[in-house]
Amino acid sequence: MTKTTIHWFRRDLRLRDNPALSDAAAHGPLVCLFVLDDEDAGNNATGAASRWWLHHSLAALASDLEEFGGKLILRRGRAAEAISDVIAETGAQRVVWNRLYEPWSVKRDKELKAALNDEAIEAESFAADMIREPWEVATKAGKPFSVFSPYWRAVQAQGDPPSPLPAPDAIGFHDGNIPSDRLDDWNLQPTKPNWAAEIAAEWTPGADAAAQRMAEFLAGPVNDYKDGRNFPSLGATSCMSAHLHFGEVGPRQLWHATRSAMESGFVNDAAGWAYLRELGWRDFNRHLLFYNPDTVTENFRDNFDAFPWRDDESAFAAWTKGKTGYPLVDAGMRELWRTGVMHNRVRMVVASFLVKHLLIDWRRGEVWFRDTLVDADLANNVGGWQWTAGCGADAAPYFRIFNPVAQGERFDPKGEYVRKWVPELGALPDKFLHKPWEAPDDIRAEAGVVLGKTYPSPIVDHPAARQRALDAFDAIKNSEENKPLLSGAA
Repeated sequence: MTKTTIHWFRRDLRLRDNPALSDAAAHGPLVCLFVLDDEDAGNNATGAASRWWLHHSLAALASDLEEFGGKLILRRGRAAEAISDVIAETGAQRVVWNRLYEPWSVKRDKELKAALNDEAIEAESFAADMIREPWEVATKAGKPFSVFSPYWRAVQAQGDPPSPLPAPDAIGFHDGNIPSDRLDDWNLQPTKPNWAAEIAAEWTPGADAAAQRMAEFLAGPVNDYKDGRNFPSLGATSCMSAHLHFGEVGPRQLWHATRSAMESGFVNDAAGWAYLRELGWRDFNRHLLFYNPDTVTENFRDNFDAFPWRDDESAFAAWTKGKTGYPLVDAGMRELWRTGVMHNRVRMVVASFLVKHLLIDWRRGEVWFRDTLVDADLANNVGGWQWTAGCGADAAPYFRIFNPVAQGERFDPKGEYVRKWVPELGALPDKFLHKPWEAPDDIRAEAGVVLGKTYPSPIVDHPAARQRALDAFDAIKNSEENKPLLSGAA
């Protein structure tokens, strides 16, 4: 029996390996719906840089659906209300979607499923955003994991995940004239000023672009991934995070493409497993957030509730603008502002600098990243910031305080990354590039560097800031008490 089915697109903006779409296409006339639901998301609504990506990803998805003879229906507002309206307009009898794991998504989806069932509308959700869903990986005691290494071993022990699904061969669409918003009317792209011009030059959103980038990465750069991923100038990373976040490619697609390349000998095992491990880390952050939903705003480790964070607006502004006087930190923050991304090694350094050198609350950094990253992902963002701050599950010890000079000298030894993003230091010799304040006056003068004028003096002294952070930690370290694990999903 055929039934008109609404496929509710969320962060699964693709036709391939889309279980909910495949199910919907098999049941009868299909309505493809995307709802821009900022109201339910609240403070976790999509940030400005990600909204630029979303605009272009939706345009690409709409084009893909048009090739099948269909249309992407756009609505804005609370998802439950938009879906109810479309049901009334189309007579749909089923609604399907792929699961998400943020606390607000879990709550909304549970309530929506119950409400639809009360109205005799079938509702079904599917797995498409993780290698293994949170409840599929547990300790021997049946509990959620809070440490990554045993979590990753448990994932590996389960073997390869299910193979990705192909795109439907054909899709029969509902033939009614369904009202839809115009994408341009949502104003997801900046105009005056158009600060996204460099982001647009750097990235091409959409499933086709994701597939091409994945193929290019697996054709060669992945073999340098294990070691090269730490060096921001080498281009040894996959640059797939935004494509993954918006679901233009699924993690099972990346997993199986990598495993296939390993089995065929094109990708060495060490590099391949190093990359798959990062997909595991992505899953682990979702696992943590699913079972600990309050960690969006609360410390995983209770003792950090008493941490003496500082309110220093001047220092925070210098950090956001890439004007801290530490070249690697400034290069990362400027790369972020201009391209919507930042190399992962540098993300750790700039995050450590904010919370440990400046003693500014990790939550402020998380909000800034959420607004400026095109790949802003709540689970990864919260997990990464809490890990760096030392207050999260399986976190870096608080006393691990990245030295931004040493990190620059180790991972950007020739200064290629810093010279690209902090060009005013470009003429300095490598020896002084990461610590321009140590260069003799004549060398700085020859390079055109005037501290405090052409480039800032350091806003903090590293040894003093490090000791200040350690003293702050000493004040709370005896009160450590982890939070219990919680929650569930629709």
